[in-house]
Amino acid sequence: MDVSTVYDSPLGELRLTGEESPGGVVLTALSLPGRPIRPADRADRLFTEALRQLDAYFAGRLTRFDLPCAARGTDFQQRVWRALDGLPYGTTTTYGELAALLGAAVGANPLLLIRPCHRVIGADGSMRGYAGGVENKVRLLTHEGALQPMLG
Repeated sequence: MDVSTVYDSPLGELRLTGEESPGGVVLTALSLPGRPIRPADRADRLFTEALRQLDAYFAGRLTRFDLPCAARGTDFQQRVWRALDGLPYGTTTTYGELAALLGAAVGANPLLLIRPCHRVIGADGSMRGYAGGVENKVRLLTHEGALQPMLG
């Protein structure tokens, strides 16, 4: 059975979706919410570890997530996602470099943030192609130290 909760992050509200398992929950998606989750439908208690790791990430104490995940995708998507999982914290790669490695480009990523597609940028250093929005991509890369904070 699918279960969900909401996490209030520095990027705004994030929706966590998973499948119940004997050990808690297996994460299937982390996204910006499309429709609200009714309080009665929230399963916060099942997401304790995911919420703890998100808190630690945003506090600067976690550089790699260690959560059971089961995003569904084609063999190609799974290959792309494994490559994304290997991108170290605080670094970036370009879409071209990733495409050369895999023979193709980044596809739909159901695990926003957990699977770090925000670390993939344009060859010219431009920020684009992030489902969470370019401004959030910049926030995440600045948080991780891959970009310098903007003075303003």
